[in-house]
Amino acid sequence: MTKHDRVAAVTPTIQVIERLFSIMDVLASREEAISLKEISEKTGLHPSTTHRILNDLTIGRYVDRPEAGSYRLGMRLLELGNLVKARLNVRDAAMTPMRELHKLIQQPVNLSMRQGDEIVYVERAYSERSGMQVVRAIGGRAPLHLTSVGKLFLSIDDPLKVRSYATRTGLSGHTRNSITQLPVLERELSKVRQYGIARDNEELEMGVRCIAAGIYDDQGKLLAGLSISAPADRMDEEWLPKLQATADEISHALGHQVP
Repeated sequence: MTKHDRVAAVTPTIQVIERLFSIMDVLASREEAISLKEISEKTGLHPSTTHRILNDLTIGRYVDRPEAGSYRLGMRLLELGNLVKARLNVRDAAMTPMRELHKLIQQPVNLSMRQGDEIVYVERAYSERSGMQVVRAIGGRAPLHLTSVGKLFLSIDDPLKVRSYATRTGLSGHTRNSITQLPVLERELSKVRQYGIARDNEELEMGVRCIAAGIYDDQGKLLAGLSISAPADRMDEEWLPKLQATADEISHALGHQVP
């Protein structure tokens, strides 16, 4: 690969994105707010182009405008950065305990996080040498109300937010066991709050059951869910204490004071 090829490989293919990156780099180089004129000079962009991009970034809260004609990086970047930091920390803290739990139960263990109205599988522990398993792909997504981890997250929402979720999604089902009625979902979430454990009883996929426990940070915020997925006829209730103990271990590593 030539030098030109290497440069081309890391250059955005959409011009406006390249310009946006250059503006963000200039803003990141200074702690204080920077004038439109200086940003334009440093990026080599026309002032009108610079202003247009900055205006859109301001609308999205990626850039703040403390006073007319001056700009600095916005709080939205801090929010997103904290999300990324939390996700990476959770994965780092979770991997060894997840592997140990997998060795005990010989079934896949999943780490999932909420993203909007879905959960996203961000890590897993499983063995390719094991027999029948339910292996979730990293990066895979599923609706909150059809998954054990998703129910953990819905259970901490207030009733109005749960109703809003139901309206947005229509509570569509995937199997005959799927919860598709709001009153039934509300009763299910009440059980999750009572026991601290959530279940998926063949609601996302027939023949597959899941149980999940929450992972919390030092402020007591639910960051992720740890779940066991297994063929329905192999799910063992004796796994619950082991699952909860592993989730508590990960939470403790993140600074949570487990009762």
